[in-house]
Amino acid sequence: MATDWDDLRIFLSVARAESLSAAGRALRLDPATVSRRVTRLEEGLGARLFLRSPQGYTLTEEGVRLMEHAARAEAAVSGARDAVAGPGGQLTGTIRIGAPDGCANFLLPQVIAGICDAHPGLEVQIVALPRVVNLSKREADMAIAVSRPETGRLTVQKLVDYRLHLAASRDWLDRHGPVTRRDDLRGKRIIGYIPDMIFDSELDYLAEIGVEAPALASNSVAVQLNLARRGAGVAIVHDFAMPAAPELVHLLPGEVALRRSFYLVRHADDRRVDRLNRFAAALARGVRHELAEHAGDA
Repeated sequence: MATDWDDLRIFLSVARAESLSAAGRALRLDPATVSRRVTRLEEGLGARLFLRSPQGYTLTEEGVRLMEHAARAEAAVSGARDAVAGPGGQLTGTIRIGAPDGCANFLLPQVIAGICDAHPGLEVQIVALPRVVNLSKREADMAIAVSRPETGRLTVQKLVDYRLHLAASRDWLDRHGPVTRRDDLRGKRIIGYIPDMIFDSELDYLAEIGVEAPALASNSVAVQLNLARRGAGVAIVHDFAMPAAPELVHLLPGEVALRRSFYLVRHADDRRVDRLNRFAAALARGVRHELAEHAGDA
């Protein structure tokens, strides 16, 4: 059977979303149509591609094998469109980028807004996940990570270093007194990640400053920031998130300062896709510009 590209496109959407309804929304098709097309593809290939359950659609071994080839076909189609459009034109279509929720909430919005202003025909989807984005399953076209991946057919580019500092609200300081040395933190409520949900060792900020377990914890950076804003305690805050939290002030900036890095991770097969290369270049410029804006905040 000659496999239709449109069927592969639908297969990819279901594989990434693990749901007929979510895939249907992304494709602007009703779930029944998506289901029929998946069944048609399975029948044509003579293989079961998904395990169906109330929790969603999970790839079988055959589906995993097809996923790799379908993703390459997708990259080839995208590359063909780029070749026809020619270099240097307007970026169009949909690009999905995954990122940790701190980056997704407090850094990417202003960067992506600028890129979309320059390319009105471009649709960008930001996937904010408190875990590593799985590029092998094509959860995204590219991802920002806080550490360099060591496995997989990926290309990795260091974007920029960024800094984090202790911070608390002015209300908290009014109630608990000034913090002029590290000893002043003893007995104070600390906000941080849920220890067993830290998905990358680079995020274990509190261990680096000698705090074993936070009294208030969340797997979301945005929740941690909002707890600090409400005067619930002291948190480690990204410098680039401080403009979103005017209630907060840095504590001990000369004594407690953490430095981390962002990496842009892409599929190795996408290296020749001009549209993604140009978007990645614009993203890198935007992220570096934003971080430079906050270089002297602390």
